Amino acid sequence: MELPGLAFALWMLICFYASVGGYPNGKVREACTSMIPCHGTSPQLSPEHTITVNGTEFKPGDSIEVHLSGPVFEGFFIQARDAEHLESPALGSFMLSDRRVSQLLTCGRTKNSAVSHTSKAKKKHIKVYWIAPGDAPKRVQFLATVVKKYKTFWVKIPGPIVSQPSALSPTTPLHAISEAVSTSHPVSYLSKPFNASGCGRTKFCIRNPSNCDPESASCFFLSFQQERSSVFIEMSGPGEGYLAFALSHDQWMGDDDAYLCVGEDHGIHTIAAYLKGRSPPVLDSEDALEDVSWRLADGLLQCSFRRSICLPAHKGRFNLDASYYIFLADGEASEGGVIHKHHHQPLITNEMYNVTGKPQDIGGSRSPRLIKAHGALMFIAWITTVSIGVIVARFFKPVWSHSFLFGKEMWFQVHRMLMLTTVMLTSISFVLPFIYRGGWSQQAGFHPYLGCTVMALAIFQSLMAGFRPSRHAARRQLFNWFHWSTGTAARILAVEVIEYDRVQILQSLTSAEAEGRLFKQIVLTIYVCGNIVFLIAFLAAINQI
Repeated sequence: MELPGLAFALWMLICFYASVGGYPNGKVREACTSMIPCHGTSPQLSPEHTITVNGTEFKPGDSIEVHLSGPVFEGFFIQARDAEHLESPALGSFMLSDRRVSQLLTCGRTKNSAVSHTSKAKKKHIKVYWIAPGDAPKRVQFLATVVKKYKTFWVKIPGPIVSQPSALSPTTPLHAISEAVSTSHPVSYLSKPFNASGCGRTKFCIRNPSNCDPESASCFFLSFQQERSSVFIEMSGPGEGYLAFALSHDQWMGDDDAYLCVGEDHGIHTIAAYLKGRSPPVLDSEDALEDVSWRLADGLLQCSFRRSICLPAHKGRFNLDASYYIFLADGEASEGGVIHKHHHQPLITNEMYNVTGKPQDIGGSRSPRLIKAHGALMFIAWITTVSIGVIVARFFKPVWSHSFLFGKEMWFQVHRMLMLTTVMLTSISFVLPFIYRGGWSQQAGFHPYLGCTVMALAIFQSLMAGFRPSRHAARRQLFNWFHWSTGTAARILAVEVIEYDRVQILQSLTSAEAEGRLFKQIVLTIYVCGNIVFLIAFLAAINQI
């Protein structure tokens, strides 16, 4: 067989085997040049589908909206080429409108220079955005291959031609335009909210509240899905300010790898950043993110992007194949995309996770364990032990006046034990926030001042009780008034402090995470038992009266 005949036979053989499966997933890079699917049949002649654009002129860096529409079809392949040389390579780059039905491909050396389908699902309309390159020719034409059925397809359907109004201004260097275009990643627009269908199976998810629906306006959602050497990340939450997550080696803010989606001018700006201490994030001037998409609708701020697992050339970017604590925060952003401090405690995972490891679907807590313990101890001390102690002193004094324990009247010993327990629990609770914060918090409002006042009153009450005069001493009446007023003031202020801690307490008691179950059970047991004792003591006292 002659060489040309052999080459033709090999080409037919390749197409025959390729036609067994075709390209149902849209990975059609082999067809970048010819745009012909190897389906074993000839293309149709009269196209049924049309390509439209939203403008006829462009300048380097401009975005042109491209539509492909017509009768129901399964697959497609879109490129932009030099209108004077249609056999030349694809040029420019595309942005997606809906990554569920379309995907970006790299043809030749130009990244994201083509768009194709993601599955055989039937569709009637596709919208994408084309970004003109800095070295674009004067006239550019859009071409599309459309597959209606396996053996029914059209190749290189001609679309409209767009042109530059004039040559570049001599005062604008071409390399400056190319640099500006290359350093800004393409941005596409999400048409639908995220979903949690793959959580725990194909992607690692964090949801707050646990198991919430990402389409809900009260759900904070963060997912990681590994795709070869990169990770695709989705982040969603209520509000129009900003959302951010960070990877950290500890549960303290600082020296962290952060990523922000900031609402700005009716859009969302996605950028990587680095956290230094509690200072505002240091934005990364280098472009480490790809396939950026966003959506701002229905009270939800949503963004997605892709990041390589390893970025050795980008200082401050952590490798995604290691374990980290994960922070998720939100807050307000003013004009110009300036972000402000988050209103409440960020969500922090209770342990370190590897987002490229086993897929999991976890919750999270906006209260670290130290803060949970702080709230729970204050709750037990000032709702349970101090209340029982007051009931015992008020109602059991006449009942237990002739009963003795360790040489003292029983009511007094029980009262003193409960009050010392209250002081001990309050002291432990008082120290925990300072351990967590590493010092005094300037951002907590009046809460730390009230807490310090309660702690001071509790200690003063204990010291004053140690110098209690005898029952018939002249100063006993004065002591009684000081003892009552100090204790009452402490209890009133403690209630205000506990109200501030209420969210942390509820999260301690209702957390669905396995790691927090033991802590939850301990808090519930102490609280329930304490209130049972309180009820029994109260009923017994009433019965004696």
